[in-house]
Amino acid sequence: MPGAQWIGEEERELVERVVLARSPFRFYGPDPQHMVDTLEQEWCAMFGHRHALGVSSGTAALAIAVSALDIGPGDEVLIPGYLWVSCVAAVVRAGAIPRLVDIDETFCIDPVDLRRKIGPHSRAVLCVHMSGAPGHIEEIAAICREHGLKLIEDCAQAAGGSQNGRAVGRFGDIGIFSFQLNKNMTSGDGGLIVCEDDALFRRIVALHDLGYPRTAAGRLDTSDEACQLWGMGARMSELAGAMALGQMRKLPAITAAMRSAKWRIRGALAGVPGLEFRNVPDPSGDTGPVLFMLLRDEATAARFVAALRAEGIVGPPGSLVCISTREWGLHWYSNIPSLVNRRSNARDGFPWSHPANAFAADYHYGHGALPACDAFHARGALITIGSVLTEADVTDIILAIRKVASTLQ
Repeated sequence: MPGAQWIGEEERELVERVVLARSPFRFYGPDPQHMVDTLEQEWCAMFGHRHALGVSSGTAALAIAVSALDIGPGDEVLIPGYLWVSCVAAVVRAGAIPRLVDIDETFCIDPVDLRRKIGPHSRAVLCVHMSGAPGHIEEIAAICREHGLKLIEDCAQAAGGSQNGRAVGRFGDIGIFSFQLNKNMTSGDGGLIVCEDDALFRRIVALHDLGYPRTAAGRLDTSDEACQLWGMGARMSELAGAMALGQMRKLPAITAAMRSAKWRIRGALAGVPGLEFRNVPDPSGDTGPVLFMLLRDEATAARFVAALRAEGIVGPPGSLVCISTREWGLHWYSNIPSLVNRRSNARDGFPWSHPANAFAADYHYGHGALPACDAFHARGALITIGSVLTEADVTDIILAIRKVASTLQ
């Protein structure tokens, strides 16, 4: 819970202002405090975006992004096998088909497999910057331009991240962020959508609300025929905006603390026999919340994690501080039953049953569909990197990993 560890007087003061003003709705009220407006403006100034929109969650942001790009039946969206369940949900609920793409040593989309999977029904790529850092995002963006595909960046786990000096969310058509409790910064729940195109952003704004944009006075404007849509009611409240604003102002310090601790640990473990690490193309843009380690095989990974826990590398009860990647739940495609079994919220089996989606009848979503992803899933281990680790904590982690690794040869 990186951001939560930094909650303090700054967030309390901003939230209190909203409460005392009795104006928790962003568009109007007795005494609006404009917390969400300020969050959006400062986010753009900090990271170089043209537009930003606060929303109720990262899951809502994904659904809005897919809908804003006019994706539906007959389309497929290419997604990695290491992701979060909300990525799949956004595609399926739009009536489109998820097309699985393997990952590489970056734990993000493999550009080689992406090229292999692009077909006549491909409409967009949903690239997920998992566990704090982007993979080969510049190459992926180039592939999308080459094939005329839209690119959505899921930056839910990488707020504050970058590659070669360019902030995540600025490589594609739309970027989304999550401010849920486990993220780099938090408002409890909440999210953000970024976009550079004016017309597309107007559509995003309408979709996040009730299907229409708003006037300067905060009233719904139904006059624009280009923005008469079906909205999702995913507005960010001023209370969430106040929390997110306070956290965003601390985000550079939060990510710097995690990045520093993580890379000190990685540097100290370089050359330790039997340990491999995730490839991060630009370590300076890594936000640092997770340290991935790859062991020889699944059994070794399980023993490694058990031994680290015995050495005291644990968090509070119920936390996921030191786990094998087998325990990483709905982050892995084959662990999502509703995907593997092609479940539907509708009686008719939509979208799998839609005639326009017949092209996907033979798509396989169970274990074995993505060999590299399955291999990483089997033999991986991870430690979540706290945002308030002391020098002693970092040293303890290094010594514990060295000790345990030496027993596994």
